[in-house]
Amino acid sequence: MDPLVSGWHKVADSEAALDFKSNDITEVTVAGKSYCIGRWQGNLYGFAQTCPHGGTLLAEGYRDSLGNLVCPLHHYKFNIRTGRNSSGEGYYLRHWPVEIRPDGVYFGL
Repeated sequence: MDPLVSGWHKVADSEAALDFKSNDITEVTVAGKSYCIGRWQGNLYGFAQTCPHGGTLLAEGYRDSLGNLVCPLHHYKFNIRTGRNSSGEGYYLRHWPVEIRPDGVYFGL
């Protein structure tokens, strides 16, 4: 990983400033690359913009009642906290930490 990119990056001045869609997922740009942030049970989680199986944009998917991210193409499910595939196909969704600090929301690479 590029040492100039690794670390914490401010993506918004507050959680309210993030443009969450009705599916509680939003897209952010960090160091020139697109990522997603999902909201579940009062926490924020960072993850890859595309599904590791079909490459579909996960921001167009949804979060189920168990907190799994569901890909809109093949309905593969990923645990929002760990990135582990929870529907049995064996894929892994890359994920990163997100912190809410007094001065804003930060995405950790």
